[in-house]
Amino acid sequence: MYMTIYKKNNSYWVNIRFNRKRYRKPSPQNTLAGAKAYESLLRQKLARGEPIVDEPEEVIAEKTLFSAFAFDWFNTYVKNNNKLSEVNNKRSHLDSSIIPYFGKKYIDEITSYDIEKYKTYLSVVKEMSPKTINNRLCIISKCLKTAVEWGTLEYIPRIKLLKVPPQRFDYLTVQESELLLRTAKGQWRDMILLGLRTGLRFGEIVGLKWENIDFTKNVLQVMQTVVRNVESSPKSNKIRTVPLTKEVTEMLKDRSKDGKYIFQNPNGSSLQGYFCLRRLHEICREASLRNVGWHTLRHTFASRLAENNISILAVKELLGHSDIKTTMRYSHINLSVLQDSIKSLEVEI
Repeated sequence: MYMTIYKKNNSYWVNIRFNRKRYRKPSPQNTLAGAKAYESLLRQKLARGEPIVDEPEEVIAEKTLFSAFAFDWFNTYVKNNNKLSEVNNKRSHLDSSIIPYFGKKYIDEITSYDIEKYKTYLSVVKEMSPKTINNRLCIISKCLKTAVEWGTLEYIPRIKLLKVPPQRFDYLTVQESELLLRTAKGQWRDMILLGLRTGLRFGEIVGLKWENIDFTKNVLQVMQTVVRNVESSPKSNKIRTVPLTKEVTEMLKDRSKDGKYIFQNPNGSSLQGYFCLRRLHEICREASLRNVGWHTLRHTFASRLAENNISILAVKELLGHSDIKTTMRYSHINLSVLQDSIKSLEVEI
């Protein structure tokens, strides 16, 4: 037996699932307290084996296809509660594999076994990484949890995420960083310098505006990001302040103040990720360096801080991480701190 209270057209209703049938009963008292009292009364009747309906048409033995609910969930919940970049991401995952795989099943017939088969399909057939598979599992989980909240589903099957091995990341040495800067020219050098000295994500670099720079305090504020030409709030919806080095401050002062963004195309539009990555790879080849991505500059910034014994909490704030576990992956770089810790245990004899 499962019951929930919901409001529709300014009226409170009690939604009941019992013996694989659904009953929807309007509350006699159109208040939340009245609906809760009515729900309690219906529970008591069912416990005593008493009927709770007077007319057959109040019984709804409907079956909902996962595809139908997923589309409703996307249009009603996802679009209202997610940033545009997240909306596009979820739509892509739903269209590419989730709905094609589960779409023809009734939502209350999806089992934990079905979920495990789906994980195998993504891993073996699609050759996806555990992290990529987990991204899709999280979307399915949220979709089914919403189905429970809306009274469409009584409970969700167990969804167990895959273990993701620790991610290795690449970063540049001091010498490699300087070589990259010497090779790059114009706007590309300025963008690389900003990435190396502030740790901004690529979307935050191309979304940076002049109003985000305070030359009096020599700081910048990360207030927006641009992903696929769509401007939205930063990751984790967190605005952060990053101090600027003298070198970065001078670079920004020398740049033209025309245009919406500090770094942009000649026509004033935002820079495209694929184009900027291709240009960065060209600069790497000119410098006889391995290909690195824009996120490598962020890793390099964090690694330099760790090597310089900067507090991991300070690194977390500068990077804008919501979870310190994400920042802790840089802690192993500071081997000297660990060595000093062990030396403190040595006793002179």
